[in-house]
Amino acid sequence: MINHPPTLPFDLDAATKHLSASDETLAELVRSTAPFHADMEAHKSPYEALLEAIAYQSISGKAAATIFGRVKALSKTGGIPAPQEMLKFRTQALRKAGLSGAKVLAMKDLAKKTIEGVVPTLEESEKLSDEELVKRLVSVRGIGAWTVEMFLIFRLGRPDVLPIHDLGVQKGLSVAYGKKHKPSPKELLAFGERWRPYRTVASWYMWRAFQRAGYAATNKIKHKKPKRSKPTSKAKLSTRRQKRR
Repeated sequence: MINHPPTLPFDLDAATKHLSASDETLAELVRSTAPFHADMEAHKSPYEALLEAIAYQSISGKAAATIFGRVKALSKTGGIPAPQEMLKFRTQALRKAGLSGAKVLAMKDLAKKTIEGVVPTLEESEKLSDEELVKRLVSVRGIGAWTVEMFLIFRLGRPDVLPIHDLGVQKGLSVAYGKKHKPSPKELLAFGERWRPYRTVASWYMWRAFQRAGYAATNKIKHKKPKRSKPTSKAKLSTRRQKRR
């Protein structure tokens, strides 16, 4: 039986038309950069996708692929180990495969919570809201909001996800809209309200803007320095008194 990749759960053409009609900056990005693409794989459960995501955290893709290949080789099937298998693997064997101690603990916690039902099946996850999925999945050791957001965007194809802590989205917005500084997560969240209900697609184009600008340009984009608060009249008076002493 052949597994055909699933289609997006929303109308991408309608999304790009909606964003283009309401935002001239996005309209230009839609015309000139690569269209949105989600790497949705029908056979990958949340457990499988997140197990792989843990392996890929904080290291190069090439190194992660090698290490994850060794983890899969430990399984009887030669594929992604089932949760029950993962719990039985000795820590020493997983460390020898190249996983850090923190990643071993994270993978075992993911397996445990999958068996307990905290981590849903793919069928169950499709019925849960974005907020419910984030709440469940961030309870797993080593899984943060950003990892879950990437899962929602690229595995489930959810249309209205805005990864406010993502550096590429933050800097892409600065480049696209001609802003001198990188927005804070709170500022990005407020700015992104204009993109509802297709914040996922808008985020994709912020990544494209970041990519197109190049690192030489985007490395210059920094946090806005907080304004120094002016001293109050009481503080000024206290300073004067101290000087007189």
